[in-house]
Amino acid sequence: MEYSENALLIIEDDKEISAMLSEFLSQNGFITYVTANGLDGLRRAQSGLYCCVLLDLMLPYKNGDVVLKELRAVSDVPVIILSAKGLTQNKIELLGLGADDYMTKPFDLDELLARILANIKRFGHVAKLKDTTLSYGHIAVDTAAKTVTAYGKKVNLTAKEYSILELMLLNRRKVFSKKNLFESIWGQQYSYDNDTINTHISNLRKKLGGDVIETVWGMGYKMKTLEKL
Repeated sequence: MEYSENALLIIEDDKEISAMLSEFLSQNGFITYVTANGLDGLRRAQSGLYCCVLLDLMLPYKNGDVVLKELRAVSDVPVIILSAKGLTQNKIELLGLGADDYMTKPFDLDELLARILANIKRFGHVAKLKDTTLSYGHIAVDTAAKTVTAYGKKVNLTAKEYSILELMLLNRRKVFSKKNLFESIWGQQYSYDNDTINTHISNLRKKLGGDVIETVWGMGYKMKTLEKL
């Protein structure tokens, strides 16, 4: 899939709402793509392939406000929040995080279409990706190309290893429990399988060098502070 000026991403876990939106917007000239959880939604939105994103707030694995905040680190794609929360303070907070518009459920479909078109027009029809490189010590990650270098040399990571590294770099001060990592990366309920996470963390440490991921005993893992690298 390549960028299309009429490709629109819907991040919504309510199947009836997402189906209604997809059908209506398809009838009005859009190619719609739907995902039902925040983790997958963020990955897709970060790709730079869509002209607009419709984002629900209450999502599995990663809430909509977190998706918005992390998306704004790499992309200026128009984001319209769709939420049952109509409080003015909620709107102010989301607009402050980088939302372009906010609609309260239930909403009028024709009004939504008008707002989508207005935001796309204002945006200039082209998804503008910001600098997609995450640099941390001797590590550089290109989040668009999904490539990693360490000490200037390309490092071959598996898809899961890459996802863990990117997630931790985007939240480098956070301590991730094994449950956090498993449910975020695998998209499944954690069943206390320590071996899976331990193996992936061990592989990352070997491939990246410098023991970049530190263990916080009794809590989980976090990126080692730059002063210690």
